[in-house]
Amino acid sequence: MQDVVLVEKLDPEAELDRLAQLYGAAGGAGVNLLNKLGGSAESLLDQLPKPVREGLTEATEQALWLAMHAAEGSRRAVPDQKPWVNTALTTAMGAAGGLGGVSTALVELPATTAMMLRAIQGAAMREGFDPTAENVKFDSIRVLSAAGPLAEDDGADLGFFSMRMTLTGPTMQRLIAMVAPRLSVVLGQKLAAQSVPLLGALAGGGTNFVYTRYYQQIAHVHFGLRRLAIDADIPHDELVRRLSGRMALNKGAFP
Repeated sequence: MQDVVLVEKLDPEAELDRLAQLYGAAGGAGVNLLNKLGGSAESLLDQLPKPVREGLTEATEQALWLAMHAAEGSRRAVPDQKPWVNTALTTAMGAAGGLGGVSTALVELPATTAMMLRAIQGAAMREGFDPTAENVKFDSIRVLSAAGPLAEDDGADLGFFSMRMTLTGPTMQRLIAMVAPRLSVVLGQKLAAQSVPLLGALAGGGTNFVYTRYYQQIAHVHFGLRRLAIDADIPHDELVRRLSGRMALNKGAFP
């Protein structure tokens, strides 16, 4: 008689509740921290020198390309780390980048972006996906299109979960061009926090801690939805609608 292996079926409703909680809690603590370090999200960008503000999108696009290649190359040498290790590393990098103000923060930007991308790919792996697969690398860049921890409405960016693009040769270039302007606002807020007089290192470490934690949690939501769609055989767009409904009902209930 053969042994029968029983596989516990994933409860879609319970899993959606878990993902909604992750999404809602992703950036809550970051707003208070960054407000204390450098002012509100709206005023942070105004603190940057005009040439830096005007060049943010181009710098972000370059950082994304460097990060994508660095993340892929580093995986062959260094295995994916636990989330707390990723957060600790980027926190240290942010503190070092903030020591010299905007100039050193700009140098640190591509390295931090690469670490965040590696952390996102690590979250994909923990949700059961191969981080070296082209579609997973593609989706990892898409996660960075979320508005960031300073977004006022935690449910406002669920649309990016269901964005569709065909995987062709120039697709990644188009995707990065689409993501860069939005991510440049997020990274601009980070750079501005690092430029706070006398608090650059503290602000740099704090912002990197918040941002890495945020994107790892958002990645778990993104790839968790992908996994749930496969395991429960529910259309992905329907899962996005259900998650969006939960976020609307629970607005204000998350920290």
